[in-house]
Amino acid sequence: MTRPFEGVKILDFTQVLAGPYASYQLALLGADVVKVERREGEDMRRTPLSREWADRGLAPAFQAVNGNKRSLTLDLQKPEAIAIVKKLAATVDVVMENFRPGVMDKLGIGYEALSAINPKLIYCAVSGFGQTGPDRLRPGYDGKMQALSGIMAITGHPETGPTRAGFAVCDVLSGATAAFGVSSALYQRDRTGKGQLVDVSMLEATMAFLSGQIADWSVAGHRQQLSGNQAVSRRTTANLFRCGDGHILLAVNNEKQYRALMSALGREDTLSDPRFADWFSRNENEPALRAIIEQALAARPAREWETILEDAGAPCASIWKVEEVIDHPQIKARDAIQQLDTQYGRLRFAGSGFKLAHGGGRLDRMAPELGADTDAVLDELGFDAAEIARLRAAEIV
Repeated sequence: MTRPFEGVKILDFTQVLAGPYASYQLALLGADVVKVERREGEDMRRTPLSREWADRGLAPAFQAVNGNKRSLTLDLQKPEAIAIVKKLAATVDVVMENFRPGVMDKLGIGYEALSAINPKLIYCAVSGFGQTGPDRLRPGYDGKMQALSGIMAITGHPETGPTRAGFAVCDVLSGATAAFGVSSALYQRDRTGKGQLVDVSMLEATMAFLSGQIADWSVAGHRQQLSGNQAVSRRTTANLFRCGDGHILLAVNNEKQYRALMSALGREDTLSDPRFADWFSRNENEPALRAIIEQALAARPAREWETILEDAGAPCASIWKVEEVIDHPQIKARDAIQQLDTQYGRLRFAGSGFKLAHGGGRLDRMAPELGADTDAVLDELGFDAAEIARLRAAEIV
């Protein structure tokens, strides 16, 4: 079945996470992504989680966002490598990079130079602050963006202070935004025939996902504060609660769900208690209501309550670990985790976060070993075996 981006060719200079996550989404959907790396490979190949995988140049974090791609090594400090890039740029649909603004221009392969070669080229640049503005040259890192964007100002508990999210949320949000931006530009090119620059700012991409919090302030003047595990609905029963063996997250946000919760907990008596007559009074008497709920929850472990409450109509979830949720029955039923049989055994990875009725995302092969496709890519450009051997001997590729 044909996938949405089959036939689309992407020359990918991205590294670490935000940019590679973007090109990975397009690779899952059929794009031919040629990943350009320096001859020693990018740093993410050797992150220090597993020495075994780092020694192979295939660290798990690298594999997670580089499947379905091909690897081409080039020393971009050498003129012949730049000439190869320009030759490639004439044949591809998209160039993606996430260097600081100006780096690719200094190499002679920025947007202006490559679009002059290929006017239909979509050129996507991901950076911390975008290609313009007073902070354009400042580096962009996930933790920095979490602090700067407002995320950390609303994440954490008042008694312990701000905390960052448990994953690189700004990196992946920026990557998803970049993939959407490239998709939009490709769609527009089909109608206009014109290429263009897609300028992705990590800060702006993150803030786009904080639209509700921004409107709370810009429209109603509400100042956000650290909210712990409280839902944005501000419902008392949409929060984290202690139970028999740990914690459970209740997502009880309307009256019907509230009544279902209290009935399932065996505390129907609270439904006529004036302290809890409506959401305003429940908020005012939150400590008393929490004590009632947690006293009831103490009778069973979280996973039992998860089943009981969900069946009763009170949305909730126990706290699942990553190693547990990838085997969750729902995840298994939808084949949401991609599986590959490789020379290293069967490996599992996250794929697209959505399904299409036909031609959806699919992981066909694991992340490439460094330079695994250099010869094939150069052959496609018309280089013969002797020329490729000379380029290798000169340490250009």
